[in-house]
Amino acid sequence: MSGHDGSKEVRPSYRTLARWLETAPADLLQARSRQAELFFRRMGVTFAVYGDVESNERLIPFDVVPRIIGANEWTDLEKGLKQRVSALNAFLKDIYGPQECIKAGIVPAELIFTNPHYRPEMQGRRPPGDIWTHICGVDLVRTGEDGFVVLEDNCRTPSGVSYMLENREMMMRLFPDLFAEHRIRPVETYTDMLLASLRASAPDHAGADPNIVVLTPGPFNSAYYEHSFLADKLGVELVEGRDLFVDDDVVYMRTTEGSQKVDVIYRRVDDDWLDPLTFRPDSTVGVPGLMSAYMAGNVTLSNAVGTGVADDKAVYTYMPEIIRFFSGGDPILGNVPTWRCREPDALKEVLDKLPELVVKEVGGSGGYGMLVGPASTKAEIEDFRAKLIADPDDFIAQPTLSLSTAPTLDASGALSPRHVDLRPFVLSSPAGVRVAPGGLTRVALKQGSLVVNSSQGGGTKDTWVLDD
Repeated sequence: MSGHDGSKEVRPSYRTLARWLETAPADLLQARSRQAELFFRRMGVTFAVYGDVESNERLIPFDVVPRIIGANEWTDLEKGLKQRVSALNAFLKDIYGPQECIKAGIVPAELIFTNPHYRPEMQGRRPPGDIWTHICGVDLVRTGEDGFVVLEDNCRTPSGVSYMLENREMMMRLFPDLFAEHRIRPVETYTDMLLASLRASAPDHAGADPNIVVLTPGPFNSAYYEHSFLADKLGVELVEGRDLFVDDDVVYMRTTEGSQKVDVIYRRVDDDWLDPLTFRPDSTVGVPGLMSAYMAGNVTLSNAVGTGVADDKAVYTYMPEIIRFFSGGDPILGNVPTWRCREPDALKEVLDKLPELVVKEVGGSGGYGMLVGPASTKAEIEDFRAKLIADPDDFIAQPTLSLSTAPTLDASGALSPRHVDLRPFVLSSPAGVRVAPGGLTRVALKQGSLVVNSSQGGGTKDTWVLDD
C-alpha cells in the first residue's frame, strides 16, 4: 500500500482497505487464510509441476489481501492492452501472409523463419474471421508511479484464468463486508465474454449456435483443473483427442447419441501435439486429420496454429516497432528495456554487467532457464556466461527491475511488501477486442524474490478494479 518509493503514503485506491485492516481483529486474516486453503483443497483447485515427485496435490498459495487498481488507471491499461493485442494479431496475420513487416525491416526474417514455433503449414492461410490470438495473457509489472510495462506476451495457450475467477469467488465468500465497502468491477462476466468471443469466431457456415468444445491433453496435464473448470463454466463439452474424429474435412465429436459436428475448438494442446498426421506422429492426444479440417475452414482453433512466434522473447524486443508499424501510433504500454544478445554490441554489454541483470532464454517459460544476476552465486553467473557465449541468439537480458510491491500476509501473520505482476486476459474476435476487468495477480511469496511463477513457489491474489 505504500508508495513505489517505499514511502508510507497509501495509494488512494487502497484507503478504504487500509482503514478496514486497521480495525480488523489481529488474527482475522490468518483465520480467513486457513479457511481459503481448506476451500481450495476441498474443491480440488490444484496444479501439477512436471518432474516434481510430490506434485499431485500442489495448491497455489492464495493471499487474502486484494490487489487494488483505480478506475482511471484501468482505463489507460485497457487501451494499451487492446492496442498491443490488436498489433499482435496484425503481426501474425502479416508474417503468415504478405510479410510486409519483414520487407520493411521491422523484424529480421531469420527471427521468424528459424523460430521453433513458426508453422510453415500456415503460410498463406487465414483462420476463420482472420483472428489469430482469440485469448491472450499479457504479463505486466509496475515499475513506477506512472503505470505499467509489459514483461511478456502469452499468445499460445495462456493459463491462469480459472484462478482469477476462483480467487474472486473466495474473496466474496470470506470478506462480504469488505466487498460491500468498495465498488468493484465484476470478473465473473469473463466466461460470458469468452463464450461470445468464441461464437463470433466460428466459421461462417456454423450458424447462430456453433458447437464449441474445450480440448485438453487429459488429466495428467498440469492445468487440467483449469480445462475442466472452463468447460463447465462455458457450458460446453470437455474433450480429449480420442473423443473427436475427422471425416471429409469436418470434425465430429463422439457422443452417446451419435456423432456431432464441432465448429470451434478452444484447445489447450500445443501445436506439436494437435494432429499426428501433420506434426508429431507420436502424439496420442491430438486428432488425426484436424489440420486438414482447419485448412478447409471448417473448424476454428482457438488460438490459431502458429501463434507461438509472437510469444518469443526475442520477438518481444521488437514489439514497440511492431505496434508503431501496424497501429500507426506510439505504444501506450512500454516494454522493459531489453538487450538482444544476438547483437554483438548488446552481448558485450550484457557479459560486462552479468551480475546485475536478468537473462532469459528466448523460448523459455514458467521462470525456468533464467539467471537473476543479483540473486546468483559467482559459479552460477560464470556457468551462465559460458551458455551465453556458446549460443547468444538464444537469450535476451533485462535490468533487474525495481518492481512495485503489494501488501501481502506473510508466514508470521503480519503484512509485508511482496513483488507482484499482473496477467490480464484479452479476448479478440471479429466482433472486437475485450478485456476482463482485472486479471491474475501473481505474488512472489519469498521475501525479496522477483519470481512470481507458481511453479517456482509464487502465489496469487484477487485483483480489484474499482468502478468510478
